[in-house]
Amino acid sequence: MKQLKIVFMGTPDFALPSLNLLNLSTHSLAAVVTAPDRPAGRGHNLLPSPVKKWAQKNEVDLYQPGKSGDSFFYARLEQIDPDLIITVAYGKWLPQSILSLPPLGCINLHASYLPAYRGAAPIHRAVMEGASCSGVSVIEMIAELDAGDIIMQEKETISPYDTAGMLHDRLAVRGASLLVKAVQAIAEGQARKRPQDHARASYARPLTGDDEVIDWNRSPGELYNQIRGLNPVPGAHTFFKGKRLKVLRAAYPDSENAAEETALPGTVIAVGEESLTVAAGRNMLTLFDLQPAGKKPMNAASFCCGYRIEPGDCLGGEQE
Repeated sequence: MKQLKIVFMGTPDFALPSLNLLNLSTHSLAAVVTAPDRPAGRGHNLLPSPVKKWAQKNEVDLYQPGKSGDSFFYARLEQIDPDLIITVAYGKWLPQSILSLPPLGCINLHASYLPAYRGAAPIHRAVMEGASCSGVSVIEMIAELDAGDIIMQEKETISPYDTAGMLHDRLAVRGASLLVKAVQAIAEGQARKRPQDHARASYARPLTGDDEVIDWNRSPGELYNQIRGLNPVPGAHTFFKGKRLKVLRAAYPDSENAAEETALPGTVIAVGEESLTVAAGRNMLTLFDLQPAGKKPMNAASFCCGYRIEPGDCLGGEQE
């Protein structure tokens, strides 16, 4: 089996299990490429990506090009002369010049069972839409977004209680294992590619601020999926007295009993010892964990006590 010289491109935590396994493999991790440091927090201090921290800790050559098409970066890749380029949640488009550079091509680990959920937010969208199944796919990279031939893929069940964070962690580990298997197959000349069924493709568009806002006119089931699909980040939120309020954990009744006819969507129906029940659509949603703006997460009992929530109060509206 040939020992491959690999360039790895990735940015967030999702890429770390793949990096760890590749680093333990018989192949050579020649360089790591990640996004430039980004300003974060109130001080807008520049923070390195998780992948950058990993590369520095493991003393692997690191590159942070501003653009993937940067001529200096391309020249450096030519000097490295990799057999294979791997991307895992890199977050940047690769030009054809880079896709064509390594003799064994470029492959990508994508967090869905393609052709479903191509695009930027496959984990969030799958949970937000109430999907019962997702997966991981290792594909050949081409110019079209997530449309390359499939090298290997595996399915992963999504339970009704999974959050995006839970699914993220499972897929990161499962995807890393699958990626290493795919690299082994490529190194041995045994990789069997098959085209995607493009007619069945669906797209996981990037999250926007509108996705985070809870619309109490929607059904409890839709809101429940929205809340767990945005947990832990960026979080689904509503407003109470003009202040942002994140909803971290909720549940909805199995029965189809309608909320009180007089209760408008967003109206607090009941305040329990451990929960807060709110009218949603034609039914109700029970809230358990919340996070007011500028505060730490708290249970519903603490929130109701501290903010003096009573039946008849309303959630929603706009920020002051």
